[in-house]
Amino acid sequence: MIRIFIDADACPVRDETYRVAQRHGLQTFVVPNRMIAIPSSPLIERIVVTQGMDVADDWIAEQVNAHDIVISADIPLAARCVARGACVLDPRGRILDEDAIGMALAMRNLMEDLRATGAITQGGRGFTRADRSTFLSALDTAVVRGRKRAAQAR
Repeated sequence: MIRIFIDADACPVRDETYRVAQRHGLQTFVVPNRMIAIPSSPLIERIVVTQGMDVADDWIAEQVNAHDIVISADIPLAARCVARGACVLDPRGRILDEDAIGMALAMRNLMEDLRATGAITQGGRGFTRADRSTFLSALDTAVVRGRKRAAQAR
């Protein structure tokens, strides 16, 4: 059975993820490093990790299995999860799987280098309704794809 892991501290699509997870009956782990509210559901579990750099990322990367879904904008975490066979979605609905993670890592590293030299100082664009809609569609697609792949692997 596939599960969903949410890198929760700065995730703008937690509520959308909860709704999709409930609809599909998927166990969901919400992983912040501070206490946050979650819906009361036997399918949703909050795992509060200690404060510290990458502690939530480490917990998710250690727990995730093939066919699980991870919601995160953290590209290094995404790469770790993809290496374990998971599908990662960023909050804008971009699917980061084995086909896309290499380019995403290269772009992240390039942008980090450019920011370090002062060439780029602006942040990204704001989060929109269209982003939310794209995310919901991508999450449904990832659930269906994950279930098919898990069934084929049996």
